[in-house]
Amino acid sequence: MDFAEARQTFFRPRAGAAAPVTGTPALRLRHVLEPLAMVSVWGAPAHEHLAKAGLDFLTGYVGGRACVLGDPSPGVVAATFAVFEPGLAGELWRGARAACSVSELRAVRELGGGESLRAALEGVDIAEIGRVTRALREALDAAGPAESAGRPLYAGLRDLPWPSDPHAALWHAATLHREHRGDAHLGACVAAGVDGLEANVLTELRIGFELYEYTGTRGWSPEAMDAAVARLAARGWMADGALTPAGRVARDDIEAATDLAQARVLDTLASGLDELVGTLGGWADRVVDAGWFPPDPYKRAAG
Repeated sequence: MDFAEARQTFFRPRAGAAAPVTGTPALRLRHVLEPLAMVSVWGAPAHEHLAKAGLDFLTGYVGGRACVLGDPSPGVVAATFAVFEPGLAGELWRGARAACSVSELRAVRELGGGESLRAALEGVDIAEIGRVTRALREALDAAGPAESAGRPLYAGLRDLPWPSDPHAALWHAATLHREHRGDAHLGACVAAGVDGLEANVLTELRIGFELYEYTGTRGWSPEAMDAAVARLAARGWMADGALTPAGRVARDDIEAATDLAQARVLDTLASGLDELVGTLGGWADRVVDAGWFPPDPYKRAAG
């Protein structure tokens, strides 16, 4: 998938779409950080760096995230990404590695993230960017190294040096928080007996997508998706292509478990969270207004 195809798929307008629920502190923070973290995929400057490196949209996405793991096998990449069809995730990693070394993938993602945020946040005081970055970093540091347990993508990012460029450092902080929550969310799904495909279906229906509208973009076959729905129906979580009340409670419980796994980080931010979310939200809006993150609120909530 090239950049133009990705935009055509994910930038379609969604008339009348309600903003996803972001009532908990953890979800509020996640919602405003998502566009900042993913600007390394969607930003025009990032796309230029990816193209120069021989990467398209999907190999850039998978390569950029998986390279923090070192040089893993395709199976390990598929396991950490989870919601992608495993064969697709592995093949995209092979494609990324055929084009770039691990060190090159890391350099490309940092350049793209930093330059995209610099362009989107033109005019924002560098001191303010530094203050917000420090707050995000200190919250993770306060949680301690034990917070990496069970979080492979987050742990890989923690091992990387902090960028010296202020905009790249802000982007790095956003990606750390994103993967911190993402890894925990996958753990909550596994603990609930939910596999990656089932997790996708539950998430898309909880947010408001039509059945398979989002799951189908992750490489799963119609047969595999139908089988996942059948498994969820057998548990009493789905009926007639929608979540049952029991299914909604189960999915809400997974979200609550994910929030709980972020408690140490959120406790550190608690007193300044409203102000922080307000600032980050304004910056996220600038990224969306630049056309460097999908405007669809469902897409932001789905990750």
